[in-house]
Amino acid sequence: MQTVFAFNNALVREPAASVVQGLRAEDRGTPTLAGVRAEHDAYVAALQAEGVDVERLPPLEAFPDSIFVEDPALVFPEGAILLRPGAASRFGETAAIAPALRRRFARVLDLPPPGFADGGDVLVLPGRVLIGRSARTDATGAAALVAALAELGRKAEIVHTPPGVLHFKSDCSLLDETTVLSTTRLAASGIFAGLRVLLVPDGEEAAANALRVNGAVLLGTGFPATATLLRGAGYRVVELAVQQVGLLDAGLSCMSLRWHAL
Repeated sequence: MQTVFAFNNALVREPAASVVQGLRAEDRGTPTLAGVRAEHDAYVAALQAEGVDVERLPPLEAFPDSIFVEDPALVFPEGAILLRPGAASRFGETAAIAPALRRRFARVLDLPPPGFADGGDVLVLPGRVLIGRSARTDATGAAALVAALAELGRKAEIVHTPPGVLHFKSDCSLLDETTVLSTTRLAASGIFAGLRVLLVPDGEEAAANALRVNGAVLLGTGFPATATLLRGAGYRVVELAVQQVGLLDAGLSCMSLRWHAL
């Protein structure tokens, strides 16, 4: 069986000029368009360096956050699921990305209303999928997503995102078949029982949103203790600047939809 971090295809969307107006839970400054574009280009290059064929979708000026393609959809070798983002300004992103997914996948499911679910709240593990309840993924949406995943043959479990954390994957990421990287506050919930957990060092909580792609762990720059931790555990770490997209409450996982085409 293919590992859940083995990818040979990805979709990304070019940042629109409007990206500087993107949503943010905490205003820590406004990113520059040039800065976001540079980080996005480096991110795409890193995916390609790991053997991933990346399709770039055109920018959507009407949707500042549309660069973060993982929130309106989920993709698997078995098919795709069109989600219902939990922020009103992002509702139209699902319809915008649907044609690209229908070209790529024979099976595309729609998450039914009235619930909401963001892809940033979904962590795919070997054998199961964790769906984090959050401000962007409500109980109705999470339950509907469990049913949609079942249609694709995937088992899912609803869990809770720590208070004050935007997305479930803001606080965790998959490192390999048996290991996750997590903040202390999320790991304390016990949801990773049975897995090895590497805890992000205090003060570097944002580093938990890493991204395993084939043989590499992509990690944001500016987290030296986490980089040392991961390298010491035997992982090949590729550090990427995410300071500009970080101002939009975003990270490495949300900028692409990744899958292994059979």
